[in-house]
Amino acid sequence: MKFTNSAAAVAAMAGVAAAAKDSRTFAVLRFTNKGLVTTRADPIVSPGVASSHVHNVLGGSAFSLTSTGEDLIKSNCSTALVKGDYSNYWYPTLYFHDPATGNFEYVDVYYTNVYYFFEATNDDIKAFPTGLQMLAGDAMQRTPPATGGDQLDPSKGPINQVQFTCPRSSYNPPSYPVGSDGTKAGMVDPNNQGAGVGFPDVTCDGLYSPLRLDIHFPSCYNPAAGLTNYKENMAFPTDAGNGKQDCPKGWIHTPHIFFEVYYDTQPYKGRWTENQGTQPFVLSTGDVTGYSGHADFMAGWDEDLLQHIIDTCNAGDSGMDQCPGLFYGLNSGDCTIEPLVDEQVTGTLTKLPGNNPLSGFSFGAAPGMTTGSGSSGTNNNAAVSPSKPAASPSASKAASSSSPAKTPASSPSKPAAAQPTTKVADSGSKTIESKPPAASQPAAGAPGNDDAQCSSANVRTVTQTVTVTAGSPAATGAAASSGTKDNSAASTVGGYTYAGCYQDNIGRVLSGDVLPDLGPMTNEKCVANCVSKGFSLAATEYGGQCYCGNELVGSAKLADSQCSTACEGAKDEVCGGSWAISVYSKTGAVSMKAAKARRSEHAHRHRSQRN
Repeated sequence: MKFTNSAAAVAAMAGVAAAAKDSRTFAVLRFTNKGLVTTRADPIVSPGVASSHVHNVLGGSAFSLTSTGEDLIKSNCSTALVKGDYSNYWYPTLYFHDPATGNFEYVDVYYTNVYYFFEATNDDIKAFPTGLQMLAGDAMQRTPPATGGDQLDPSKGPINQVQFTCPRSSYNPPSYPVGSDGTKAGMVDPNNQGAGVGFPDVTCDGLYSPLRLDIHFPSCYNPAAGLTNYKENMAFPTDAGNGKQDCPKGWIHTPHIFFEVYYDTQPYKGRWTENQGTQPFVLSTGDVTGYSGHADFMAGWDEDLLQHIIDTCNAGDSGMDQCPGLFYGLNSGDCTIEPLVDEQVTGTLTKLPGNNPLSGFSFGAAPGMTTGSGSSGTNNNAAVSPSKPAASPSASKAASSSSPAKTPASSPSKPAAAQPTTKVADSGSKTIESKPPAASQPAAGAPGNDDAQCSSANVRTVTQTVTVTAGSPAATGAAASSGTKDNSAASTVGGYTYAGCYQDNIGRVLSGDVLPDLGPMTNEKCVANCVSKGFSLAATEYGGQCYCGNELVGSAKLADSQCSTACEGAKDEVCGGSWAISVYSKTGAVSMKAAKARRSEHAHRHRSQRN
């Protein structure tokens, strides 16, 4: 949708559409105030419910748990300095984990810039269509990328679009541990001693430049995938020669946006021991590595205005507000809205909002937080051959129903080892058997595997539903072990029967009613809330959380000992544990929808690396 512009303004755009194609031009979008709101919301990944972690949000005031592009363009105000941009931009908050007290202190944002790059290309660069949803980075990432530097050229290997920059008055000692491979601490950019992946283990004390999160978004939009299919609708352009980058035929080349987020970490200098391979900052996801840095974008531009900026402006670091002929002028004054979730997320906290546990490095990966699972909102930033046209909507639909590519056969020189069988009994004594992949099969992405060039986002999720009853054995891979102590959970609460301890994950295995505000938590309160809303399952977690629903999605049964956290409102009761839920059922049975991933046929292939 476009705003109504004057004929003169539209005419001013004519005849200049190719001006930005022969060399890169750019303009930095700045904001009137530090943020629109800081809240646990993400209408792209978690529409309609509280997000799993807190974000700092910029842009249009119509931002909500369910906002769309059509909502954004009706905003009453925007933090964007250029009037006519009602898009939303958001990224995770940062906290200082005080080594002395164990408390978490919200780290203020110094300021944020969003660069709009208009790359050299043989394509016409077009404005973002209203409602386009994009996500860059992976909120579940806890392992290092292949390189400490950014890598945006698909022909040269896996994309790395997230970095930290740490300007300093001196690089002695270095910003990252010497020789770090990223598995125990952050890793330096081989071409820039002031940047790297993951958090540095020193204070970033450059003048006016504290710790900076840098995030690149892809700039090729596939209209066949659709505006809201954020996992598959975008890709990075490929090298077309002569310094130009092109999108595949049938795709739309949009601006390349780049976030600079300046977290004000300098005030914490002296409160922690530096240069020891560890550091005290943690993202709102619970991530101590920094590898889960990510950002979201939902387009709410006046499309004609943005097209005018693309075609005529090269203001660079002077700012987009210096572009000629801005239709509506500039915004002034603060633009803010009330938080969308009623909870404290700034100041000093005893635990992270959403009760997210620490994860990464020595803390390990949180349950369900594995790269490429597809549940985190990871964007499909795979390379796409520019010689291959985008599939039509009908072709895409047909492809989605076709059989997936077969798993590569085992090596004939090494027979597959005998595989154990997992059995989960349901209430009807039916047995479902599943076998893990043969040990001799090459891992996805390994040399010689036909799937090596397949993006982790090209994964189809197939679900199967089973029903288990209280007392069923824990599934393989759960933390259960023989001889574990019972958690002393009440057998019945409010007419609901205790059904066992189950694994939760960042996507939430029960999502019918998420984190209602019930005061100090008890099992009785949670069950009563779920009963009142018509749900057959109620679950408490981590002492103070409540969830409702009718089936567990992507969960597994755990030993009861994994649910051992006292309820905040009744210390003699157990309310789940860390990423573990105490489940109460109306019937005593639990319906589980288990997800297993298998690779579909490749939609796209990486181009061969150029010599």
